[in-house]
Formats: sequence, structure tokens, C-alpha cells
Amino acid sequence: MGKTITEKIFAAHLRDEPFEGTYVLSLDVVMCHEITTPIAISDLQWRGKDRVFDPARIKAVIDHVTPAKDSKSALQGKILRDWAARHGIKDFFDIGRNGVCHALFPEKGFIRPGYTVIMGDSHTCTHGAFGAFAAGVGTTDLEVGILKGVCAFRQPKSVRVDLNGSMQKGVYAKDVILTIIRELTVNGATDQVIEFRGPAVDAMSMEERMTLSNMAIEAGGTSGLCLPDATTVDYLWPFISGEYGSKSAALEACKTWHSDPDAVYTKTVAMDVGRIVPSATFGFKPDQVKPLREMTGTRIDQVYIGSCTNGRISDLRAAAAIVKGTVLAPGVRGIVSPATPAVYAQAMEEGLLRIFLDAGYCIANPTCGACLGMSTGVLAEGEVCASTTNRNFNGRMGKGGMVHLMSPASAAAGGIRGVLTDPRELMN
Repeated sequence: MGKTITEKIFAAHLRDEPFEGTYVLSLDVVMCHEITTPIAISDLQWRGKDRVFDPARIKAVIDHVTPAKDSKSALQGKILRDWAARHGIKDFFDIGRNGVCHALFPEKGFIRPGYTVIMGDSHTCTHGAFGAFAAGVGTTDLEVGILKGVCAFRQPKSVRVDLNGSMQKGVYAKDVILTIIRELTVNGATDQVIEFRGPAVDAMSMEERMTLSNMAIEAGGTSGLCLPDATTVDYLWPFISGEYGSKSAALEACKTWHSDPDAVYTKTVAMDVGRIVPSATFGFKPDQVKPLREMTGTRIDQVYIGSCTNGRISDLRAAAAIVKGTVLAPGVRGIVSPATPAVYAQAMEEGLLRIFLDAGYCIANPTCGACLGMSTGVLAEGEVCASTTNRNFNGRMGKGGMVHLMSPASAAAGGIRGVLTDPRELMN
């Protein structure tokens, strides 16, 4: 019987099986940010185990509240900052160099096909876009990862999602993953890996694949993986060129991480992306998804473009194409947060930031703040946001606020009309 990519990664990293079905895996990368890691750091200090297994394999960033908004968030940053200095963690990204973790770390070339990756953050599954097993973990697992470079998992089964056809104009990877979550439901992939396959995935850029993988957790998935291919190699080539004689050699290495033709899945879902239309969430669950045309007229107070889901340069380009030459509707405020300094700089060079500024948007620094209702875009009770983030739970962006998840183009279209709008209505 063949193996899935996840089963191959588990076999290659297996360190121990202390109990039947419990697999202790060696870790290639342990990622840290200032919200969840300080708790782990403090506990390790309390236990007299203030050590790291390998400073070169630990990546750390201050990104959720940046710059600090109060004394408590400043303390969280200080704990992480002092810890990184104490242990010689060179890949620590402080204010000014920092970006949203799941955009910054791939941009820096820290992820490879076949890697095992953990972080105390549920959207760590983003990195599965590179053919890595990447999972969000709790504080205890994070502590063990920092100290010993291992993490215990029960080997997850895999759900295969085959995406066929070509996307219509005005439809983006965000619309695709929202539609997949609607199909699977928020519990449909619990304790499983979602393996994204098919010609539509093959045609996607790495940024689009990261959007798919990023929201696997919203269907309950432990991770969301794409099989590494030539697109993966092209993205990583500046970082891996010294390891391979040619891109073709790198591609052959990637193929060792492909699922076998006879691999077994718990279920396979086939979907024609050509039938997908611009969509958005309603209610407070990520699987509550409708076509935007069924929600036309729903008023909004805020547009938010950013996050680890949709804050990359392609996302800003898609939104700016809608926004150009327009202004925000009366009573609507807009916030754009480029996900990393490099994205910010490129958007500035391409004139995208000027387009947003002319339309009345606030340009924020790279931060996760608004997504989880901590800073830089928190909603008041009763307010509604057209958001490119990944989670619409009750109170997620502020107590009593409503979040409608959608693509950057869709969010931008809503900002112009002041109500939820299918972006195709504003496209030439």
C-alpha cells in the first residue's frame, strides 16, 4: 500500500514510538512569536531548563501586537527579545524587520518540502503549501520542541481535495478555500491533513497555495499540504540553489515527497473551480459561506486587507486594481497592512500604497493585530468588517463585531459601495 506525503514525512522524521500510534518526530523548524512563546519561555526558566535544542532551527518574530500597545504587550515582546539574545537565535525579527509570521518565514526561505514545522499558532498549517508537515501546537508541545527539537503526534489520516478546471475572472484562492470549507464543514477534516491536488492547484502561485493551506485549520485540519513542484522550486531557488546543480535536480528531490498513486485517503472531494464564484462568510463559523451576490446590500463599516492569509503582494495588487481611481464610501474606513516589510516596499515601488492612500485607506505596518482583535483595526460592538483574514468567530475582531471573510478584491469592492459587493461588478 502506498503512502501519502504526510506518511512519508512521518517515516523520515520518526524518533520514537513510546506508545502504539504515538509518533515522536524530529523537528526541522520551531517557530515562535510573542503571544504564545513567552509562556513557554517562562515555564522553562521556572523548571531550570532555559535552553534551546538548536538556535539555528528556531525562528522568532514579534508580530501580533507591534509596536507594543501597552505595558503587557511590551513585556511579552521583551521576554521574547531577551530570550532570543540569550540563546543566540539569529533569525529573530524585531520591530522594523518583523512581519506576519506565516508570510515572513516562507519569504525568508525557512521552509522546505518534507520538513516538520511547529509553532504555537493555529495557522502554522500555511507552510504545508511547500509540501511540509506544519502544525500549530499548545504550550507544552512548544516547550518540548524548543528544548529537545521533537514533538509527539498521532499520525493523521488524509483527506484529498482535487481541484479541477480554471478560476473565473474575479475569483481567487480565498474564494476556493472558503468553498472547500463550506463543503467539508468546520469539523470535516478534524485530526486529518487536507491534501490539495489537481490541475487548479498546479496552476496556482505559491502565494495562492499558501492561502489554501492557511485555512485548512478552519475545516479542522491539522495541516494542509500541496505537493512540491516546479513552482515550489522557483520560489525557493534563491535559498536552495547551492544545494542542487540545477532546478531539474531540485525538482527530482521534490518528487520524493509526492504521495504514491495508491495512497489511501479517508475521502476524496472533487471540485471544479470554474463553478466557484466570489464568496464570503456569514454568521460566526468559517463554513457559513455564500456567494457574495446573495449578500449584496449588507452594510459594512470597515475594510481590512492584510493577514497571513491575504497580505502578500499579489493580494495587494488584486485589491488595488479594484480601488484605483475610487474612494471609500462615506462612513467606511479602510486599513491595509502589508504582511512583511518586503511586501510593503514592493507595494510602495509599484504605486499600490498611493492608490490606497488616495482612496482614503490607512496604511498600517505589518501586524497580526486586527485579525485577532488586539490592535490596528479592532471593531466596536455592532460594527461590520469586510476582511481578508481567516477567522470569523464571534468577537474575533472585537466584542460584538461581525466579520465577513472574503478575497482582497471582494473586500475592496465592498469599500467602494459601502455594502458587500461582488467584485466582478466593478471590473472592466
